[in-house]
Amino acid sequence: MLRRRALLGFWLSVLLVAGFCHCDDKSVEVVGIGECADCEQTNIKTIHAFSGLRVAIDCKVADGKFKTIGVGELDSEGKFKVKLPREIAKENGELKEECYAQLHSASSTPCPTHSGLETSKIIFKSKDNGKHTFGPAGKLAFSPITCTSAFLWPFFKYPPKVLPQLPPKPYYPPKVFPQLPPKPYYPPKVFPPLPPKPYYPPIYKKPLPPPIPIYKKPLPPPIPIYKKPPIPIYKKPLPPPIPIYKKPLLPPIPVYKKPLLPPIPVYKKPPHIPIYKPKPPIYKKPPHIPIYKPKPPIYKKPWPPIPKLPSLPKIPPIYKKPHPPFPKLPPIPKKPFFHKKPLPHLPKFPPISKIPPKVFSPP
Repeated sequence: MLRRRALLGFWLSVLLVAGFCHCDDKSVEVVGIGECADCEQTNIKTIHAFSGLRVAIDCKVADGKFKTIGVGELDSEGKFKVKLPREIAKENGELKEECYAQLHSASSTPCPTHSGLETSKIIFKSKDNGKHTFGPAGKLAFSPITCTSAFLWPFFKYPPKVLPQLPPKPYYPPKVFPQLPPKPYYPPKVFPPLPPKPYYPPIYKKPLPPPIPIYKKPLPPPIPIYKKPPIPIYKKPLPPPIPIYKKPLLPPIPVYKKPLLPPIPVYKKPPHIPIYKPKPPIYKKPPHIPIYKPKPPIYKKPWPPIPKLPSLPKIPPIYKKPHPPFPKLPPIPKKPFFHKKPLPHLPKFPPISKIPPKVFSPP
C-alpha cells in the first residue's frame, strides 16, 4: 500500500515538472547589440547616443507586408532584449516568418542602417532549457546625426533662435609692480669630464624557424531550404445587414403650468417717532469787560533835514530819422458768399405720455 502511494506521488511530480517544462518550452527572445558608427568623429558619448533608442522586430506576413511583433529599448551599453510571442517559433528552433530588427529614434521614426539589411535579419542563436534565443546577424550600426537620441532630440525639436551673447569682458588696468634689484652675478660651475662608458659586445640569438601553415578544410556550400507556399484560406462573405425599423417619435405633449399667485404683502411696523421735549435754559456768566487806560506819549527825535543835490546838465535830445511810409497793399477781393440750402424740417414726434407717479402703499 505504501509503495503504491509513493509510486503515485512520484508520477504526479514527474507530470507536473513535464507540464511546467512544456509551458516554458516555447519562450522566444531576441538579443543583440547596437553600435554607433561615427560617435568618435562627432565627439558624442555613446551613453548619450543610445538614450531613448528602441528596437522593433518586424516580420513579413503572408500578404507581403511587415508587422511589428515586439519592441525593446537599448541600455547604456547598446544591448537590447525583446520578447516575442511563442507561436512565431517552430519546434525545430526556426522562425515561421522572415523577421528583421529595425532601430527607431527618440521621435519614433525609423533609423537608416549603415551595415545593410542582411545584418539586421533575425537568425537562430541557441536553445537552452526550452528557451529559444534569436538575434540579428550582426551589430545594428547607426549614426547619431540621422538617428537622434533622447539626449539630442530637444535641441533638434526646439533649436535656439538667437544664440545668447556673453557680456563684454571687463577691463582691468595692468598691475604695476615695484622694480626689483638686479640679480647678483655668480660664476658658472665647471665639472670634470665623465669617464667613458664600458663597451659590451652584442649577444647573438638564433633566429626562429618559419611557422608551419595550418590547413583548414573549406566549408560545404549551403543547402537550399524549400519552403512550402502558404495555402490561401477561404473566408465566407458575411450576409448583408438587416435594416432596423425605427418607430417615428410622437410630438411632445404640452405640459400645463399653473400661473403664479401675486406675492403676499408683508406687514412692517412703522418707524418710532421721537417726542421732542424742550431743555431748560442754562445760565452763563457775562464775559469780563476790561477797562482801557491811555498810555503816556513816547517822544521821538526828529530826523535831520536832507540836503539838496546839485542839478544835472541837460542832455540834448537824440534825433531819429523817420521811417518811410509803408506802401498800401491792394484790397483783397472778397469771395462771393453762397448760402447753403436750408435743411429739411424735422418731423414732429407725438408727445411722450407721462408716467403716473408711484403711490406708496403702507405695508
